Amino acid sequence: MSRFIVVSNRLPVTITQVEDQFRFEPSVGGLATALSSVVTNESALWLGWPGLPEEDFSGQKEEVKASLLELRCFPVCLSQEELETFYYGFSNRTLWPLFHYFLQYTIFDHRFWEGYRSVNEKYAEAILSIADEEAIIWIHDYQLLLLPGLLREVLPRATIGFFLHIPFPSYEVFRVLPWRREILEGLLGADLIGFHTFDYARHFLSSVRRLLGYEHELGLIVTGTRAVKVEVFPISIDYRKFSEAPADQEVRDRIEKIRKELGDRRIVLSVDRLDYTKGIPQRLLAFEAFLERYPEFREKVILILVGVPSRTEVEHYQELKSEVDELIGRINGRFGTLGWTPIWYLSRVLHFKELAALYYLADVAMVTPLRDGMNLIAKEYVATVPEEKGTLILSEMAGAAAELSEAILVNPFSLEDLVGALKEALSLPRDERLVRNRRMKERLRRYDIHRWAKEFVQALGEVKKTQENFVSFLLTGSERQKVISAFKRSENPIFFLDYDGTLVSFVGRPEKAFPDPELKDLLRGLSKVARVVLISGRDQETLSNWFGDLPISLVAEHGVFIWEDGKWFVTGDFTEDWKETVRPVLELYTDRTPGSFIEEKRYSLVWHYRLAESELGDMRAHELKEALLDLVHPLGLMVLEGNKVLEVKPREINKGEAARYFLERGTYDFILAMGDDWTDEYLFEALPSDSFTVKIGYGLTKARYRLENVKGARQFLEEMIKAKS
Repeated sequence: MSRFIVVSNRLPVTITQVEDQFRFEPSVGGLATALSSVVTNESALWLGWPGLPEEDFSGQKEEVKASLLELRCFPVCLSQEELETFYYGFSNRTLWPLFHYFLQYTIFDHRFWEGYRSVNEKYAEAILSIADEEAIIWIHDYQLLLLPGLLREVLPRATIGFFLHIPFPSYEVFRVLPWRREILEGLLGADLIGFHTFDYARHFLSSVRRLLGYEHELGLIVTGTRAVKVEVFPISIDYRKFSEAPADQEVRDRIEKIRKELGDRRIVLSVDRLDYTKGIPQRLLAFEAFLERYPEFREKVILILVGVPSRTEVEHYQELKSEVDELIGRINGRFGTLGWTPIWYLSRVLHFKELAALYYLADVAMVTPLRDGMNLIAKEYVATVPEEKGTLILSEMAGAAAELSEAILVNPFSLEDLVGALKEALSLPRDERLVRNRRMKERLRRYDIHRWAKEFVQALGEVKKTQENFVSFLLTGSERQKVISAFKRSENPIFFLDYDGTLVSFVGRPEKAFPDPELKDLLRGLSKVARVVLISGRDQETLSNWFGDLPISLVAEHGVFIWEDGKWFVTGDFTEDWKETVRPVLELYTDRTPGSFIEEKRYSLVWHYRLAESELGDMRAHELKEALLDLVHPLGLMVLEGNKVLEVKPREINKGEAARYFLERGTYDFILAMGDDWTDEYLFEALPSDSFTVKIGYGLTKARYRLENVKGARQFLEEMIKAKS
């Protein structure tokens, strides 16, 4: 069994066939380099597709598997049909264009989806054959979005990380995906989900909140059963490898050879896969416009365009290649002379030393994708080029723009931006180039690919500790029996129970969260074995209508009213005069926040925003709270934050004071309190230290124990009834 498993669509190997034999060479890509620094023990394996359809191995699967295992690689063999639906279909004709905002190229084909799901299940089966509950599993990229959830079902205690290497789109784009919920639920099987930039993480959190209803606190998503951390880890490069490359003799020889061919002409370099997300046609049109607008640069500048063939079987890529070929031909034909070809076009993969020589020589690198997850070309160029020589033109739409702010940042859709950037880059003074590059180089040197990988693995361990801390306070096992035994021994017990979020789940409209028959039976049963106080923020009329027929005590509006012996009484001398001052402020924010509404209680005003658009609601709630704080203090009021509500009420009213009322009028040898939000913290704090206090869900709390959700709370109370029967 393997202790550390890296999972990606492709294995980091290059396969060549010599006659009837296959040869496997380790790849030297950035991800493989990064993970080599954290995957060091012998029980570590890299799992993925070896790069050829399984039909090509023609009966040699076991030999292939044995050869790959020697390289610490574990193959997932895929048939040609599986590749058509999973890889060429859903991955590259649905997810890739959608996540890069190219909806016009996105295909929603149910056959592709079924193939994608089936292959993700096949990866899960392969992992389960080599992993156990203690395994650390790090899954990579958009081809395997369902895999964390599939693994979590079978390995609930495993440590699972996921990193997305492409953008995560905004909610408005992601929501068009027919299988959007399945994708999100699959990702939430991970313990830690990593993104390149804060924007991508924000988009993901927004989609989770709007589509699944899960809130987050500082990137910690609380689901019904567990917590998932969402964090930003901008991937980097092997800085040392690129910065030291020009010292290599073979690279020096290539530099000299290219320099002799070009003379003293300035070099603009463009290196990309031939992909419609990279903005290559826009770059060529900008170079054409630049030569037209600034004739003084003609015969003095050469654009070296490296276009690596990509996904040549997909029609959009074929169309792109034709367009690029046509544009290059037109520009060279229009501006070229006998001694000068404006664009040198290399339609192939360049080896590292060839690429390093071009990076070193390039006066300008144009890295202007229309949308890109990170784009490591920009970082590789900065690391390689002499700091006094090169200038980077970088698209605002690339993840790297968040880190390389000293580059000339452009809108890749703006021809004027691109032409202006070319002119600026070729005219930039040496001292300014030096300052810009020195800052970017230092940043890349500090945060290289090795640090990226180590920080992700460390963060994964920290998330597991957070989850373990939560689990350690769960009311389970011996602690659960301890509470039940204490209750069983007691002669005069009392229960303080919150309602919304504790005994029933939240709904859009508060009035719809009425008690089901099972809950009323549960409370009736509890009342036979203990004194039960239902302590809620709801108004007195609602509580008496719902629970007035039960032999329990009721507390309304967090402690303003108490129901005993079939009637209500007020616990203090409260006034309503303040409402006329506060209500106009709440009305203003209600008008500005569609879906929000005001609930008026006898001695409080409540602003609900559960039905509002989530991000707008959160923003308005923050603004409203700030607006109220100065207003309420002189009036002797407080602002209580609940679950999607803000409540304004007199400062002396809270659940803790209500509980004291009961405790001062009786002697109890067992006290239990259960609640789910900040209003219940006043209750937990007010009770004696030997009380049993239970927080429902995640979040900071003063309670001694936790239960995961409403279902868990009800089950526990049923056990308490049985203990006394």
